[in-house]
Amino acid sequence: MRFEKGIPLSQLLSLIDYQQIIGDQNTLVFGLNEIHKIEHGDLSFVDNSKYYKKMLASEASFIIIDKIPEISTDKTLIICQQPFEAYNALVRHFRPTIPLTQTIGEDCEIDSSAIIEPNVIIGNHVKIGAHCHIQGNSYIGSHTVIGNHVNIQAGSVIGTDAFYYKKNHNQYTKWNSGGRVVIHDHVEIGASATINKGVSGDTIIGKGTKLDSQVHLGHGVVIGENCLLAGQVGIGGKTIVGDRVIMYGQVGVAQSLHIESDTVILAKSGVSKNLKGGKTYFGYPAGEVTTKYKELATLRVLSRKK
Repeated sequence: MRFEKGIPLSQLLSLIDYQQIIGDQNTLVFGLNEIHKIEHGDLSFVDNSKYYKKMLASEASFIIIDKIPEISTDKTLIICQQPFEAYNALVRHFRPTIPLTQTIGEDCEIDSSAIIEPNVIIGNHVKIGAHCHIQGNSYIGSHTVIGNHVNIQAGSVIGTDAFYYKKNHNQYTKWNSGGRVVIHDHVEIGASATINKGVSGDTIIGKGTKLDSQVHLGHGVVIGENCLLAGQVGIGGKTIVGDRVIMYGQVGVAQSLHIESDTVILAKSGVSKNLKGGKTYFGYPAGEVTTKYKELATLRVLSRKK
């Protein structure tokens, strides 16, 4: 989550419980982000010594942390007994969940040329560009940004909360979703697609990309330009997909992966590792198609010998 303008650190500190500040207190915070989306000027948190080094080496300018680390740093540290709870409280303050009482929320910008069919629900702070067509019974969640010439077919759900939880003592605590969904120009989204907003950054669909019906994009997924995703494709949170990628029906992609540009993934494949671009993949775990077909042919030959 990036703020429109910097917010004094002192203002954020007034919203949480903390024990000590180490570093510059008279400065501005420009965003709240967890480690995968951090930019300079952001505030983040860490509550596990396993990740101290990674967080202290990140772009974060401010870190809520549960104890003073042994590693020296020039970042501003906020010592707090419960870093996750403090961070979650800040996200909740700046991106509160406000139940809708009308079909179009507050502070929306909808171009006069956009077609909004009956029974479409639009949340707060939504932007919809020129010549868009949103079909009936769709839901556009708060803080969603939609470009120009975007078609969203009936029953699609855009901008739902991230499916993201912190495990603590065998229970799961929900992360408050502070990100958005950003859809660029000339995107088409099929019927009953579901797209989660980012937990801290944005879920992004690039210009010219086409999604079939019942496609699911997890929190913080980034899809490049001119991609084709066929029916029932599912992509896990924080995965990055390059340009001109094609995924045929029922492809499943795990979280936090990188699929390079010009990749083709054949139907029903399961992707569990990063994929190099310019190649065609098949199977589970997905591998280059020629290799996978040879493996299948070998198995058929072996089965005949029994």
